[in-house]
Amino acid sequence: MLAIVLGVFAGLVLFVPFVWVSYRRHGGLSGRKLVLWAAALVYFLAIWTYTLLPLPDPNAMQCAGTNLNPALFLTEIREAIAQSSGSLWSLVSQPEILQLALNVLLFIPLGFFLRLLFKRGWVTALLVGAALSLFVETTQITGVWGLYPCAYRVFDVNDMMTNTFGAVLGCILALGIPLRWRRADDSVAPEEPRPVTVARRLLAMLADLIGFTVLSTGVAVIVQAILIYGLDKYDYAVESNLNSQLGTTVAFITWFIVTLVSGRTVGDHAVRLKYVGGPIPRELASVLRFLGGIGTYGALLLLPNPWSGWSNVFALVALAFTLFTKRGRGLPGVISRQELVDDRQDWAMRVG
Repeated sequence: MLAIVLGVFAGLVLFVPFVWVSYRRHGGLSGRKLVLWAAALVYFLAIWTYTLLPLPDPNAMQCAGTNLNPALFLTEIREAIAQSSGSLWSLVSQPEILQLALNVLLFIPLGFFLRLLFKRGWVTALLVGAALSLFVETTQITGVWGLYPCAYRVFDVNDMMTNTFGAVLGCILALGIPLRWRRADDSVAPEEPRPVTVARRLLAMLADLIGFTVLSTGVAVIVQAILIYGLDKYDYAVESNLNSQLGTTVAFITWFIVTLVSGRTVGDHAVRLKYVGGPIPRELASVLRFLGGIGTYGALLLLPNPWSGWSNVFALVALAFTLFTKRGRGLPGVISRQELVDDRQDWAMRVG
């Protein structure tokens, strides 16, 4: 559960940079790739929480030993076979067998992600699996790099071996995914224009919403932390509301400047969309484009309750316009009287 919570938090913080990089390195972002990256993020956080947490009480912890014998797991397997009743279920229920199996299963997703996201083979899976396992075991034996006076979990070379095997096995199993699925996102060159769709416009809106929220919340948290640790007295009921307003104001100004200068919001930049044409002067069109989207949403958030609640109503109106206008140009395109294009298409036309 902790890994999922941390994964959601990290995913929100990294969402806009991730979309931005994907559209420049790969030309776009499919729903399949987005799900894979989200799963990978949760997986790596799960590795961290499973191998390091919970952290023990320094006053009550006991130092753990080490196992440097790479053949010990063979002895453990023989003992497990001897203790079992002869049935397969009895064998796999032995703690030693379960431990080995869990170590393998824990690193199988690593091999999957290396194959599907990074197009790497079993050699890379072997090296990365061994390196990640060594890092985890070293972190444990050093007491989280000196945080504790000694290791609180056993350093085991057998764990490294089974973890590495799991990574290689996952990479091999990923070959079972149809080739057309693995290469679907690589069929178009990164700088080749792609169709402007409603789904792509919705992704831009989501990037604006998440980015705006992350920036405003981040500013509020930082200011609040400074006030808590820098002042002897802190009125939470008053200061927290003021900090929230400050954070929203900073985000509002940031998005306004970006849109006024470039004619596009942060979300538009991330998915490489651009509003062009129309009879309205560029500067005024940029302001109208801002007010047709995240600008009005942010302005409503700055109003006192209950008026700030109208921000949700406006978000639904903006969503409806996006769903029912040509290529999702939405309310910004309607009020600015501009069309929505791929910025690579616009650049190609100007160069040509």
